Amino acid sequence: MRARAIALLAAAGASVAAFAADLAIPKIAYSERTLANGLQVITIEDHTSPTVAVQVWYHVGSKNDPQGRSGFAHLFEHLMFKSTKNMKAEQFDRLTEDVGGHNNASTADDFTNYFEAVPSNHLQRLLWAEAERMANLTVDEANFKSERAVVEEELRQRVLAQPYGRLFNAIPKDSYLVHPYKRPGIGSIEDLEAAKLQDVIDFHKTWYRPDYATLIVAGDFDPAELDKWVDQYFGALAKPANQPVPRVTAVEPAWDKDRRYDEHGPNVPLPAVVLSWLAPPEKSADTAALAVAASLLSNGESSRLNQALVYRDQIAQSADFGSTSGADNSLLYAFAVLASGHKPEQAEKALLAVIADTATKPIPAAELDKVKTKLLTQALTKRQTAEGKAFAIGEAVLLTGDAAAANDALVRLQAVTAADVARVLKQYVLDAHRVTIVYTQEAKPEDAAAKKPAAKGAKP
Repeated sequence: MRARAIALLAAAGASVAAFAADLAIPKIAYSERTLANGLQVITIEDHTSPTVAVQVWYHVGSKNDPQGRSGFAHLFEHLMFKSTKNMKAEQFDRLTEDVGGHNNASTADDFTNYFEAVPSNHLQRLLWAEAERMANLTVDEANFKSERAVVEEELRQRVLAQPYGRLFNAIPKDSYLVHPYKRPGIGSIEDLEAAKLQDVIDFHKTWYRPDYATLIVAGDFDPAELDKWVDQYFGALAKPANQPVPRVTAVEPAWDKDRRYDEHGPNVPLPAVVLSWLAPPEKSADTAALAVAASLLSNGESSRLNQALVYRDQIAQSADFGSTSGADNSLLYAFAVLASGHKPEQAEKALLAVIADTATKPIPAAELDKVKTKLLTQALTKRQTAEGKAFAIGEAVLLTGDAAAANDALVRLQAVTAADVARVLKQYVLDAHRVTIVYTQEAKPEDAAAKKPAAKGAKP
């Protein structure tokens, strides 16, 4: 009976192991053209539901923030929802939410994107509205000050008030040597307060222009009708003449030594440890193998770091391994929040041990295929909607420069082998220099006062 069970399990494992490699991945079918003013237009026709997604991706992110003005790209994510020459503030909510749709925006290191999804009979007015705020945004003192206050409050809530908020800002700051990825995308209170209205006007004129934007429309539309509307609303927008864009030219050098930093914050319940390594850009052929490696190490309850540090050894409350995504050199990082009574060096040693085991010992075929199938399932689930397809194409364009990379990424993911995982972990982690960050509770004022030596002549 036991032998038969083992045989059945072995057969099941072999069958699962073949699944990810044999799964037929449907490609995203898209059309692409560029208007005379430089606007890149990508369309994805999908009549699955009577809805349409409209997205505008501007090729400007927090890496493009002016020196001493961190948070500008993020500030514009908010300003773009204010008034324009022909729209009232927050009118995007009325054009989307009031008809059963939604709208939002996000800021990353390499881009700022604005996205909406509505019933398809509202497509024309959304195209007009996106062209309107690209060309005619009202950048005045009132809008600037109100949205700066909103961004500052978001910073307080998301970073300053969170126990580990300062740590996640410290990871790029401490890791990068020269690249502007090291600056916090959300900004700083000091930089935001130092900004003047003219700084904001100049930023908008520099970056919010058709030749530095990608328009993506996905869903239920008539292609000829869509082209007519795009030409009507966006084609008339002028590309700024003789106004060069200040490109980021900094290149992060290879790290030539290990570095260590101590960071502190208020209300830190338990110490945390972060290890970071320099990773290749998103367009690298090794990105897929690194994604599989990260999934083996930390994707889910059964992942290797979770099983080793949280369940087996119980030295951490949580453990993670991941990467940032960038058009330039990214970061790999391992992260652990310690359990009570354990020291940072224990977590550091344990993180490295699990990574080393993954890189140097055989990876069972069933385990490898399980994480590959999970990654494929997550990607395909997102692509079941027109909006999800648009996001996949947008990220490919902004991070790799090529829309086709959205389809190529899943093909590469299917092809990842155990040898690939071992190779990239050895190359980018085990054989590379790293940054170690230990994050602990900062000294309280009364503790600092107690340690301070008494002044001469002071009475006890």
